[in-house]
Amino acid sequence: MPGIDDGWSLVQFSTRHTGPTSSATSAGASHLDTAPDAGAPVSRRRWPLIAAGTAVLVVAAGGSAYAQAHKTVELDVNGEVETVSTFAGSVEGLLDAQDIEVSGHDTVSHSGALTDGAQIVVRHATALVVELDGTRQVVWSTALSADEALDTLADRAGNVALLASRSAERVELPLELAVSGRAEVLVDGTVLDVPDADATVGTVLEETGVALQPLDRVKVQRSAEGVVQLVVQRVVVQDVATTTEVPFTSRTEDDATRFVGQKVVAQAGVPGVHTVVDRVTTVDGVEESRALISEGVTQAPVEEVVQVGTKARPAPTPAAPRSGSSAGSSAAGPIAAGGDADSLNWAALARCESGGRVDAVSSTGKYHGLYQFSVATWQSVGGAGLPSQASAEEQTARAKMLYNRSGAGQWPHCGKNLFS
Repeated sequence: MPGIDDGWSLVQFSTRHTGPTSSATSAGASHLDTAPDAGAPVSRRRWPLIAAGTAVLVVAAGGSAYAQAHKTVELDVNGEVETVSTFAGSVEGLLDAQDIEVSGHDTVSHSGALTDGAQIVVRHATALVVELDGTRQVVWSTALSADEALDTLADRAGNVALLASRSAERVELPLELAVSGRAEVLVDGTVLDVPDADATVGTVLEETGVALQPLDRVKVQRSAEGVVQLVVQRVVVQDVATTTEVPFTSRTEDDATRFVGQKVVAQAGVPGVHTVVDRVTTVDGVEESRALISEGVTQAPVEEVVQVGTKARPAPTPAAPRSGSSAGSSAAGPIAAGGDADSLNWAALARCESGGRVDAVSSTGKYHGLYQFSVATWQSVGGAGLPSQASAEEQTARAKMLYNRSGAGQWPHCGKNLFS
């Protein structure tokens, strides 16, 4: 007979018929009424009384067993409810007959013997990634919606959020936002209303026209007013370089071609560059983390080299005596400066100082001649009168004397031309 063995427990047959006790039992009884034995013609052959009595007991027992085996139950699997007619004798047998698998995290409202009219509720658990007060962890939940899951997690932390996973361009959260009520989407500083929250995260994003970038994050939380919020966070990861200056060093070199006290920068110093590259993650424009990628000197500094003269200066040459007040030539003949000054480029110095004009006078009237002597300096090297009134030869001779005594520093801006 169907239903006498469901794989979990045996149906116990009774030899005493107690009559129908529920709608399921009544249905079973009516089914027995249509069986071939029910309503068969009575045999005219006489049987012993005991035999007839035995036959009645067998028929009665069979009808009672059928009524006890057949049941009508309500089965709710993850919110999908249906009425099931079954001969299963246990809840386990019912689930097996309906091909419903139950794992260790799932819940079933009843176990053991199955009774007619029972309401069996099955909830399959889902692994959810949650954020509790900023700490991420995985929990198993039998909630049917994100709203319900947030309710069950509310007592674990002050701030609770469900984190959606990303697969290519799709976002997934294996729960609808809410069974009833409204929800809202928070994205790019705006709030989008979702009147029908009975939808998945992916569907809501599509319906509201929210496009996700590859690194964006999606989570579901509840506002202080109890509204379910789908939050889209824009995530940007970029490498940021920061540079600092590396000071250059300086060294001096002896230069035997220059007099003591003369200094020339032979090689200008150039600062180097130290570069740090960090990988910076920002969420909605706010820096969340920074990780060092590389660090080092990306441009080496250039050392400064200063050449310092070591050659002794010659003694000054006495100026030849002059007669009369006329300036421009020496009565004693040409003036000889001597020393290294004779090998320098005096024409280049004159072009820089006065444009090569013998009688040049500065706009202030203070400086004169080819080399722009002041009157005091001109007199210190034996000159008389104004330098601009002396001959080019005398001006050059006395400029050489000045150089032998004090070096090119007497012409701060143009002195370098002497060595060109």
